Amino acid sequence: MILTLMNLFNFKSMAVIQRLFLLRSLAIIIQVTTVLIVYYVMSLQISLISLLGVIGIESLFHLISIYVFRNRPAGNWAIVCQLLADIFFLSILLSLSGGATNAFVSLLLLPIIIAAVSLPSRYLSIISLSAISSYSLLLFRMPEHAMHQMDMSNHFFAMWANFLLSVVVVTIVVGTMARIITNREKAIAKQREEQLKSEQLLSLGVASAQVTHQLATPLANIQLLYDELLEDHPEHLAVQSMHHPLEQCREQLGYFRSLAASIREESTEIISVVELLRQLNDSLHLHFPEQMVDIIQTEEINASVQSDDMLIAALLNLIQNAIRANKEHNESKITVTIYTSENTLNIEIRDFGAGIEANLNNDQKDLLGEKLVESSHGLGMAVLLSNTTINRLKGSLKLANHPVKGCVAHVKLALVLPEN
Repeated sequence: MILTLMNLFNFKSMAVIQRLFLLRSLAIIIQVTTVLIVYYVMSLQISLISLLGVIGIESLFHLISIYVFRNRPAGNWAIVCQLLADIFFLSILLSLSGGATNAFVSLLLLPIIIAAVSLPSRYLSIISLSAISSYSLLLFRMPEHAMHQMDMSNHFFAMWANFLLSVVVVTIVVGTMARIITNREKAIAKQREEQLKSEQLLSLGVASAQVTHQLATPLANIQLLYDELLEDHPEHLAVQSMHHPLEQCREQLGYFRSLAASIREESTEIISVVELLRQLNDSLHLHFPEQMVDIIQTEEINASVQSDDMLIAALLNLIQNAIRANKEHNESKITVTIYTSENTLNIEIRDFGAGIEANLNNDQKDLLGEKLVESSHGLGMAVLLSNTTINRLKGSLKLANHPVKGCVAHVKLALVLPEN
């Protein structure tokens, strides 16, 4: 039964509340059927009107709950309130039909089992204490005639102790099993996502290597033509102007080859924050001379970070996205704020554009940097590559809209403090 419930409640709040409503619907049908059979078929004297009245109020509460949560996500507290309501209605039904002597008093364990497989421990404790309190109240308010002219107090106290032991076992064992299964499923899901991300990056890497290889041959031919033109027309301005672009192309191809080798060998190095900022500043002046990039460093940082050949490229990708957002709104200012907190280097890159696109829903915004997300500007490939590089260096990347204007890309890298 417990394993069935663990499969039924798949640890997602929306699924939990819907399955809880399904179980309560079945419970209401069973309650009505049981009451009618006991009264009309078995001819036992029970408070028929009172019992049906309680079931009617429970059904009304059930319909209202379904209406409220039909399109609304339910948090943990909402599930707790629903389970507390189930304990409340079941306790009233039991009190009207024998109290602690009722054979169905063990059904108070059911809300605890549901809570154990669907809620964190602190919420589970609330449900467990509520069920124990309910059983205890039913025991102390048990009518005298329930003893059947015999001293049954020890028997009913033993039943209460058995219930208490069952609650403890369910709370500890089932709760622990549920947490283990939840953590395992999260680990499997994370591993699956990492594998998919690695496959995507591998495809991108193969495509990039093919493009680099295909560009090498025509570039070599252009270089030969340039050498011949330079030999025949050394004073021609058009020939002279070709020298610098060709040098840049050769340097970029060499850089791409070194990057590919670095990624293949997964080589990293420890560099000082001062050197990292110097490389970043030089790259900014080289690639974006027309942009006004304001680097704000609030403190002198005497520490290092783990780096590789892709880190500067990852930061430049984020800055390039910021530049594109600025151009769309005729802005030219970008701020890069550098500071430390809790042995972490923080780099905040802020633009003054429109922020993260309004046509992305919350789920898509959360997936930026984790997966390819289609938008009006592309698939978010630059952010994905930057995030992958930063994660490989044990860092993190978060994107968020600035409260005033623009978007902030927050990069965190672990500091390597100097040895004393």
